[in-house]
Amino acid sequence: MSENINREIYTELANRIYDLDAEVYRVLGSSLGRTFTGNRDTTIRTLSMLMYTKPDGHLLRSELALISNMARTIKDPAEKSRLMTEYDEILKAIEQLPNMFGSTDILDAERAALNLAVRREKISENDHLVICISRTQGSAGNDIGFELADKLRINYYDVEIFDQVMKRLEAEKDNVQDKENFTDFNKYGKKTHESLKMKLKELNRYHGLSKQDAVFFNMSDLICELARTEDCLIMGRCADAILKNNHIPHISIFISAPFQVRTQHVMDVRNMDMKQAVRFLKKMDKQHKKYYEFYTGEKWGKPENYDLCINSANYGIKETIDVIKRLLNQQTQ
Repeated sequence: MSENINREIYTELANRIYDLDAEVYRVLGSSLGRTFTGNRDTTIRTLSMLMYTKPDGHLLRSELALISNMARTIKDPAEKSRLMTEYDEILKAIEQLPNMFGSTDILDAERAALNLAVRREKISENDHLVICISRTQGSAGNDIGFELADKLRINYYDVEIFDQVMKRLEAEKDNVQDKENFTDFNKYGKKTHESLKMKLKELNRYHGLSKQDAVFFNMSDLICELARTEDCLIMGRCADAILKNNHIPHISIFISAPFQVRTQHVMDVRNMDMKQAVRFLKKMDKQHKKYYEFYTGEKWGKPENYDLCINSANYGIKETIDVIKRLLNQQTQ
């Protein structure tokens, strides 16, 4: 009986999300189009499944962030307030669901008791507030970034959103996608394969650059443009190094946690046993490190490369967000 009730709740929320997207598009009349362009019934089923499945929670988070990013550009204050209020209510309802993003904390209570308040620092009022977050897998970095952006009322960008934005801006052609830049995956995680002939064709098309290199350089241009024109929070994508090399002011943050804590977090969130979780974490850490260091020449996770390094296990998700806000000299709303 309770499972049927949960399904009804998921379906109701999915309908509200779909309707909010439609209403934002109607009010804004954006040339970029709607977040959800498919059949309503199919989209509702997909959204319901995203709320029901823990490992895919990041996909729903990205879809919601896209809608809120668009809603924040609405000029009419009354309409903007109305739609952002509905967005906030939907987000609060989702946070109450079991197994959704942010529902599995990363707090190590014993270490949390030892922490001191973080000193306050200010960002120049002439600069846009641009936050770049790098993180180790399993440290709840994405949950922290998403909620921080929402509390600061700034746009949130992750790999899923960059992929959609770049498509809409026609920055990449013929479905060239940046899916983690480690292996080619489609939106829902299924691996795709390319023939040698196709890869050679792509090399010629991008003047000798690989598809991955071409996407990285396109994405770098987009990241710089965003940082120059709006307040935003960017997850990963080497954004800290890209902005540093282009002399664009930003705050760089690295979030991690002890390996054993990350292992337990991955076991909880992804329903893995310990052996699977350890293997998964080692693989992802290696891939993140290789990608970051290949494109930046910097050491991934090296403290001196960041403005703030934080052990999320010392604070948990909520307090980590508060610590970062204090660094930014922001007041809790």
